[in-house]
Amino acid sequence: MKFYNTLTRKKEEFTTEDGSNKVRMYSCGPTVYSFAHIGNMRTYVFMDLLRRALKYEGYKVKGVMNVTDVGHLLSDGDDGEDKMQKAAREQKKSPYEIAEFYAGVFFEDLKKLNIGKPELTPKATDHIQIMIDFVKELVEKGFAYETSDGIYFDITKAVDYGKLSGAKLDEQQAGARVEVNGEKRHPADFAVWKKAPKEHIMQWESPWGMGYPGWHIECSAMSKKYLGEVFDIHTGGVDHIPIHHENEIAQSEALTGKIPARFWMHGEFMLVDGGKMSKSLGNTYTISQLEERGYNPMHFRYFCLNAHYRKKLNFTFEGMDGAKTAFERLCKAIVAHKNGTAVTAPETIADYEKQFEEAVADDLNVPQALGVLWTMLKLPASKDVYKTALKFDEVLGLSLDRAETFLPEEKFDIPEEVVALAEKMQGARAVKDYATADALRSEIDKLGFSVLNTKDGYTLKPKN
Repeated sequence: MKFYNTLTRKKEEFTTEDGSNKVRMYSCGPTVYSFAHIGNMRTYVFMDLLRRALKYEGYKVKGVMNVTDVGHLLSDGDDGEDKMQKAAREQKKSPYEIAEFYAGVFFEDLKKLNIGKPELTPKATDHIQIMIDFVKELVEKGFAYETSDGIYFDITKAVDYGKLSGAKLDEQQAGARVEVNGEKRHPADFAVWKKAPKEHIMQWESPWGMGYPGWHIECSAMSKKYLGEVFDIHTGGVDHIPIHHENEIAQSEALTGKIPARFWMHGEFMLVDGGKMSKSLGNTYTISQLEERGYNPMHFRYFCLNAHYRKKLNFTFEGMDGAKTAFERLCKAIVAHKNGTAVTAPETIADYEKQFEEAVADDLNVPQALGVLWTMLKLPASKDVYKTALKFDEVLGLSLDRAETFLPEEKFDIPEEVVALAEKMQGARAVKDYATADALRSEIDKLGFSVLNTKDGYTLKPKN
């Protein structure tokens, strides 16, 4: 398998850090102060595809995805209040009630989208002490310093700061429009621990007084605890590259002398009608809102699968309509093969499997892999093709084993004459005149329709 590594800016053959078949993978999880929108969910579809592809190739995956319930400020530049605190104040609930509610919705959305939950989903608030210990060691080693409002990481002491994003320190210095905190040694120094004012709801004791962790320290501390100093893959959205992941690398490398992950993989942005998707612009949608408009979550997953994870994906409702239609066609073809009687040659199946696996192994080229599936489904209907399609679905995650359930109910124009006969038949059955009922059923049958008795009465449909 070859994956594009953001750190090296090229595709590299994937191997695990220890040479085993066990992959250790960290994925940046949600900040549970609000509903996750479909742009966020695209990133988790990508995470899921990667996990599925690795398992398809025979790897065992130990995945960790954090739940940020403290430490994520309104600005990535350490400005403003904590997002959890702001949501708690506005919704007149405790931060813990906010976190529990939105985390519950998030994990329900994962389930709807058939996204496998990583093996570990630790919450930031359960790991405050390991973050404090991490910060203490950074201070002791001279990589972090104290100011009146917190502890900051000194990026001038980092090894090649900007190696992930390509940003240069002198460029960041020149581009700093406002020196928000005059005590910072460099405008891009970032908080690893914030001192809390008395009114701040979430705060913990630390060597620097009452306070709370920075967002970046959270991921470094928890990935180190659960996956070790160096693990195999770190995933997230492209918006994490210039600040969050850059800072993770800087502080982890300062502490251990090692870059924490060997492969850094990022999912591209989702646009809306060709423009930026943003809560501030009011053009975000949730999975529940798509459902309210008549879309199944699998329609959205299928929509995501049609673009490579490193390509921008433009969301429109016309596009969703197209995805819905295509997905239903796919399910109809799957059902046809499930009921098929043809026999497909083993060498033909093997060729399609080879094409599919080559696409997936080439930096998760899922659109191409999906194309292989569509081409295979053009073969005469056979259970061999059906079984192979289900095997491919181990990667695609489209729940094709439930294809029938995604098909719309067929609606038929039933002639009045047929309806009248069916009503008479029901009347005959009601008085247990089964001879008359059978005779009426026979008349209906001659007119090209079949009657299915149900607990609520009956249904009529054209005979095949």
